[in-house]
Amino acid sequence: MADDKLELYLAHRPALVDYAAPIVGCRARAEDVVQEAWLRLSSQPLDAEIRHPASYLYRIVRNLALDQTRRTATEKAQPGGDEILAELPASTASPEQSVSQQSELGAISRALEELPLRTRTAFEMHRLGGYTLQQVANHLEVSVSLVHQLVHDALRHCLERLEEDL
Repeated sequence: MADDKLELYLAHRPALVDYAAPIVGCRARAEDVVQEAWLRLSSQPLDAEIRHPASYLYRIVRNLALDQTRRTATEKAQPGGDEILAELPASTASPEQSVSQQSELGAISRALEELPLRTRTAFEMHRLGGYTLQQVANHLEVSVSLVHQLVHDALRHCLERLEEDL
């Protein structure tokens, strides 16, 4: 049965890559999707009854390609997020700017402390730690869209606190 799965995969692999490429927008990502589909298919129990194995394999590829497209779209930069962070002061500044910057950093620090732990963790991991939204979602055991919302909420909260202090 395992040999049948491998033969099915090898027979359809080029067509599967062609099928996934327009969905994910890149042939290299399509190759990754098809490889992941093989891993999913090969991990099915030997006694699993699959009526139409080729259709099942195409469905796996389609679902994985759509998942990757959604994930890629979700991980794109948040609108306005870079502008907010760009307004934060540079590391070299005049004495007056340094005092102002310390005041702003204090306000941001206090604003972050006001956030719920999960929101603060998501923000710090993504914006300060450089983790992807997917990595943060895995760490927090939540969806990528929830992490996106948490980071957005944290940014908005920090901006509001900065505006109040100014």
